[in-house]
Amino acid sequence: MDIHMHSYHRQRMPDWPAAAVAGLAAGAVLMVLELIWLTWFTHASPWAVSHMIAAIVMGPDTLQSSGFSLGVVTVALLAHYVLGSLLGLVLAAVVAPFHLDSNSGLLSLTGAVFGAVLYLLNFYGMVQFFPWFADWRGSATFVNHLIFGVSAALLYARLDRHGADR
Repeated sequence: MDIHMHSYHRQRMPDWPAAAVAGLAAGAVLMVLELIWLTWFTHASPWAVSHMIAAIVMGPDTLQSSGFSLGVVTVALLAHYVLGSLLGLVLAAVVAPFHLDSNSGLLSLTGAVFGAVLYLLNFYGMVQFFPWFADWRGSATFVNHLIFGVSAALLYARLDRHGADR
């Protein structure tokens, strides 16, 4: 019983504000990587991703153009940042109770697995509802999601105010 009580007390709750900020920041990293990839390697419109993300909220008619639109960019940024923050919360809910932040290697691996699962969910699961994302399946998008996961995990550990309780 002593072992059970001891292990129960060692579990810790996530630092929710740190998790939200980590997801927000990692989402910003992902957006910059997507912008660089689009403009440098595919020569597509830098606003194409904004239209795709905004279409989640605004509907598929948003995909009819790929030029700059303040409304589309605003909705895309809000959607991307809200999703990033929510995903940061999910990641922290996995990391904190299981002490997956006990070392940077384990934390990075956890973030990479999280990013890979997120990629599969987004580009093979959610594509049933948002089919325009199917065109973005590929190694660059996969790597960007790995970077998102690792960035969110490492930033969370850095910002976690409960981290000293480890």
